[in-house]
Amino acid sequence: MASTEIVESRRAYTAFAGEARLVSGTLADVAVAVATAMRRDPDLAHHVFDDATGNLVELDLRGTEREIRRRIRETYGAEDGVKATGSPVKAEPSEAASEAPIDGVRRRGRPRLGVVAREVTLLPRHWEWLNEQPGGASVVLRRLVEEARKSNADRDRRRRSQEATYQFMVVMAGNREGFEEATRALFAGDARRFDAHTASWPIAIADYSRSLARGTLGDRKTASALS
Repeated sequence: MASTEIVESRRAYTAFAGEARLVSGTLADVAVAVATAMRRDPDLAHHVFDDATGNLVELDLRGTEREIRRRIRETYGAEDGVKATGSPVKAEPSEAASEAPIDGVRRRGRPRLGVVAREVTLLPRHWEWLNEQPGGASVVLRRLVEEARKSNADRDRRRRSQEATYQFMVVMAGNREGFEEATRALFAGDARRFDAHTASWPIAIADYSRSLARGTLGDRKTASALS
């Protein structure tokens, strides 16, 4: 069995039929594949996971392939766009939209950069400091967020990887031998112990767990390659 690959260039999902990996791809493609498999076996136990978060995704698999794809587009906004919770992606009102001229005439000035307006709650001393900075509060906050994103990029990547791996493992391996030890190894960043404690799991489950854990444990040989 080929190893599971987590697609990073776009939102991707993976479906399991029992202990075996059924298919990976966009949400619509995965939904259609699961629906097809269930027509062959109505009692098929299946789970669909978001590769980015490890969370379960609930799907309405009724109807034809065209109806399933249309339902996903209508519900999620795009065939491969879904939040971690499985809820539709909704666009937030942007600053550009909220400040558009009523008469429709474009005004001179710096173009908006897709800025989203949301409420921020700070203490008075924070606002005083922000308002004293060149460019005003909004410019300073954007700069601080960008700096924090860059400086914390590796830590955030590890955290997302750990959380995604754990979410998947709870569902598919929570009652399996080595689960608790594998969880400790995951959050300790110990790849050797993680591989050792997932070695007895079904190949597809161990393989996908290791793929999700790459962001925190690095690239290693997959379970299928070791078998």
